[in-house]
Parts: sequence; structure tokens; C-alpha cells
Amino acid sequence: MDQIKITLKDGSVREVQKESSILEIAKSISGRLAKEAVAGEVNGKVVDLSYKVNDDSEVNILKFDDEIGEEVFRHTSSHILAQAVLRLFPGTKLAIGPAIDNGYYYDFDSDHKFVPEDLDKIEKEMKKIVKENLQPKRFELPRDEAIKFMQERDEAYKVELIKDLPEDAVISFYEQGDFVDLCAGPHLPSTKQVKALKLLNLAGAYWRGDENRKMLQRIYGTSFPKQKLLEEHLHRLEEAKKRDHRKLGKELKLFTIMEEGPGFPFFLPNGMELKNTLMDYWRDVHKKAGYVQVETPIILNRKLWETSGHWHHYKENMYTLKIDEEDFAIKPMNCPGGMLVYKTEMRSYRDFPMRYGEVGRVHRHELSGALHGLMRVRAFTQDDAHIFMLPEQIKDEIKGVARLIDEVYTKFGFKYHVELSTRPEDSMGSDEEWNVAESALREALEELGLSYKLNEGDGAFYGPKIDFHLEDCIGRTWQCGTIQLDFQLPQRFDLTYIGSDGEKHKPIVIHRVAFGSIERFIGILIEHFAGKFPTWLAPEQVRILPIAERHAEYAENIAEKMKDKSIQVEVDIRNEKIGYKIREAQLQKVPYMIIVGDKEAENGTISVRSRDKGELGSQELGDFIKTVIDEIENRVLTVVS
Repeated sequence: MDQIKITLKDGSVREVQKESSILEIAKSISGRLAKEAVAGEVNGKVVDLSYKVNDDSEVNILKFDDEIGEEVFRHTSSHILAQAVLRLFPGTKLAIGPAIDNGYYYDFDSDHKFVPEDLDKIEKEMKKIVKENLQPKRFELPRDEAIKFMQERDEAYKVELIKDLPEDAVISFYEQGDFVDLCAGPHLPSTKQVKALKLLNLAGAYWRGDENRKMLQRIYGTSFPKQKLLEEHLHRLEEAKKRDHRKLGKELKLFTIMEEGPGFPFFLPNGMELKNTLMDYWRDVHKKAGYVQVETPIILNRKLWETSGHWHHYKENMYTLKIDEEDFAIKPMNCPGGMLVYKTEMRSYRDFPMRYGEVGRVHRHELSGALHGLMRVRAFTQDDAHIFMLPEQIKDEIKGVARLIDEVYTKFGFKYHVELSTRPEDSMGSDEEWNVAESALREALEELGLSYKLNEGDGAFYGPKIDFHLEDCIGRTWQCGTIQLDFQLPQRFDLTYIGSDGEKHKPIVIHRVAFGSIERFIGILIEHFAGKFPTWLAPEQVRILPIAERHAEYAENIAEKMKDKSIQVEVDIRNEKIGYKIREAQLQKVPYMIIVGDKEAENGTISVRSRDKGELGSQELGDFIKTVIDEIENRVLTVVS
């Protein structure tokens, strides 16, 4: 039989027989790889392991450890879920069942109202299906036949999805045992590969996300190739529940969200102390990096938003209003105001780079179902900056921003990874401008030695971007920092400068954030530290606990000396037992507790207890104050656990 050449991901080339399947190719490489393989990638297209390769090709064998491989694994798991539901609850109609981060879900239209107790039954049925070793098989139908096929099965939601596809489309389905589903695939070769699974919770979801359509029942689940991986994941979920920023935010009296303002958080005194400390740090870092701070209005007129492109590209996310019969909008972004600041005077090439920072309040319309504590809100504070520069300064400025973001994330103990997003379909500007912008970002990352993932087509409508995804102490990732290179707004706003040749030129702009949304970053910090903020960031740094009422005066004197040194200190003078006061302070996650009684008052000392290390014993007040001030001034990071 004819031989073909395949090029593997590592660049090595192998000769295999023509029409070899991906699984056969995996077996020729190693038995272990074949056992762990879940799907393949041929010339960039993800395919089933049964897919036969007929020509010289680039081939990648996907395992669960690969992002795409994990998606294939989880999507097969969602089909197992749907099959189990149909077996247990006949007449249920199927909607959609995609893989998502760390799991999958399926939406159902059923006369049966699912309750948590049903999850155990469904899970048992899923495990039966796994043991049945069913092998998903792909088949295709022309569009008209596919519609008829689904109509005969009384699957109205699937019919609607097919009708949205082009008339000349060939529609694919996957069949496993008695179950058939409309699906592009690919899938695992057998259900038996899903060694460990767990259904997690129930939720409601409108069909196609439309509030005017029927509310469906959504079942969430997760799955893994090994039981140990599932157990580790469930442990992380339990840990995440304990760290939930909404729960801790209430317990620590940081913030609240009220029915009078859904999606609009109220920051309480402790929360404002935390937020202000965070912003003091932001200002220090940016001043050292050569930024100056500006402030732009929250409401600006329609003409501005038309000039920026937001009125046409982003209007559905904006709050609009009329003032004196003229259309205005509450800003969803700080960028256009920053462009107007630039235009307040004539600029010279000698002025560059100009680094303007703005901690600006922005508002974006989010669907009520998407709101989530501080993580997804309708009003938030963004730590924007706009850097105006010459073409030859692009790479240095990008590298400078990347170093600043690295400094900030390291300060809080975060690891991170980087993603580069390129031109989306809905965009402004020429091919040449986009090519220059994308090349500049790519080269800057490579010169910094930062590895990155490429996200084709996921850039902003006015320019490509670099996103920083930080990883918290329990392994979750959050997208926060962003660097966007923009050739478009300077043109739309007619920004100019006088070059060394005496002629007018247009500057280039970097848009960037480090924290992103301050509110969201605070939510991440709450969960990252489980509310146990390092001393410098804690809203209350020291709590003094007098043992009896007669010790209150000594406690107050100590507090005054600490306040003189700008230490955040409170005295608990309640008529409660000292053990109760210590437990309360521990629950409030105060970094240090000072216990004072007869012995301390007589000797002029203090007894110190650390939130993280327990009893520290008797100390001189001056020594303790020096220790706390050192932690605050040097912004010492408490070990996260």
C-alpha cells in the first residue's frame, strides 16, 4: 500500500501507510500514547481517532492533557449525560450540551422537574453507559434529510439549529447505542474512557440565551480519565466554596449588593480601606514607571462615541440618556476621554512616550443572569492607562508594560500565562496596520522570553491585544491584565504631533490595564487569600483585646501609639471572655491580636498572637510596631495557603 509522510507536533516526520487512522498512527508511535489518545488534529482540523489520513499531513495526537483533547473528552461526557436522561425520563427534549471549562452541561426541556436527588440516579445510569463500552459513530445527512430525521424524533430544538445552517450544509450526527445527537464532533472512540464522572448542580437557562424564549433545565457535570483527578477537582471545588468572595465579603464586612442596585456593588468601610490601599499601591507603581494621572468625565455625548466606534460596535452594552435633547452615553471605557486629553494641546515628537493613567469609573450593561458578586458587575473602576508613542518606541513600551504587570502580579503571589489575540471579523483599519500591530506584540513577547498562546480572531475591534491570565493559589485562572495596540483611535480622533521633520504625524496608542476591573481584582484577592490578607492590605491590621474592663485604658493607649504610625487598629472593649474575643478576631482574619491583662499593664509589654503563626509571646510594644510597619511599608506577602 502507498506510504504517506506525517509531520508530528515535535517536527519529526514518519512514514505510514495511506488510509492509516489516527489511532493506528498513535499505536505506531507508542502503545501508551494510543491508550491515552482521545482525538487527533490533522492539518489543524480536530478529528476522531477513526479518521483516516490519505495525504502527507501534519498530525497531532491529542490527549486529555491537551486543551482540545479535554474538550473532546468532556463533550463525549455530555452525550453520556443526555443519553442517561433520555433513558430515565423518556419524552425529554434535547437542546445543547457543550464542554466548558472544567466540565460540561446539557440543557433539557422536560415535563419532569429535576431535583438534586435526580443527579444521583442520572449519574448511576451514566456509569452504566460507560461500562457498556458504546462506540460513538459519526454519520452525515443532507440538510433536508437531517431536518426530517430530527422531526421524526420530535427534537424541535435540534430542528431549529439545523435550519440555521446553510442550505448546502452536510449535517453530522453521532450515534452511541440507542442514542443519537446532532453534533459536529469529534468524540472519544468509546464511552469506557470516561473513567470518573460527577454531576454537580442544576440551573435554569433560556433557550439560546434569549429571555423571551423557554426556560430550560441545565445539568452541570465534570469528568476525568482517572478517579484521582476527579477527587482532586472536587477538593478544589470545595475549597473554592469556602473562599467564595460573596460569602467572605459579607462576613468580613467588605461589600454588599442590594436589590436597589443589582450589579452595582456598595463598598463598606472595610472594603473601602482595602480598595484605597490597593489604589495607593497602584499609584506608587505607576509613578515610579513614569505615568501621570488624569480623570475624564463619566458621561459624554453621542458624537464622541460615534467617533470612537463604540456607538456602532458596542452600543448594546452601553447605558444611554438624553441631556438637552442630545444623546449621551455613560462611558463603558475610558479610552475616548483619554484621546480628548491628548488633544488639549499641540504635541511634539520630543514629548513621547506619554504615559497617562486613569482610574476611571465605567458602566456596562450585563444581563442579570450573568451578574456574579464582584466578578461580573455593571459598574466598576478600571485602572486604565494610555501610552502615546512613536512607531520606533512600540516594542520598548510593550515590554515596559509587561514588566509592570509582572511586578504587580508577583506582589500578590500570582503566577500567570499570556495570550495573544489577533484581528476579529468585526474590526476597523487596514490589513497593513493590523499586520504591523500584531507583529509588534509578537516580537515584544518573544524578546521578553514570554511564551504565549495564540487566540486567532479574539482581538478588540480596534487592535490586537495581549491578555494576562493569572493563576490563584487553588489553580483557577482569571483574565485581568491587558495590553492593546491601537492604530485606529488616533486616526478617528485625528490625533497629531509635530515630528522631527516639522510635519504632522499620528501617534500610536497602547491601551492597558494591570488590575483590570478593581472590583473584580478585589474579588479575586478575597478568594486567593481566603480573606486572610497580608498585613499591608488588611483593612484591620491589629486588634487589641483587653482581658477585663480595667485593662481598657492601657489598650486604648497602645492603640493611639499605633494610630500615630498609621497602623489600622481596633480595640475590642466588649464585656466578653478573652477566648471569645480571640475567636472573633480569628474569624475576622485580623493579622495580629494583642492581648493585654494585669501582667502586660504592669510591665508595659504586650502579648502577641498571629493569625497565621499562633502565639508569639510577650513583646515590647516598640519592637512589635517596628515589625508591623516593616510589613506594611515593604508590602510583605503572607504565604498563601
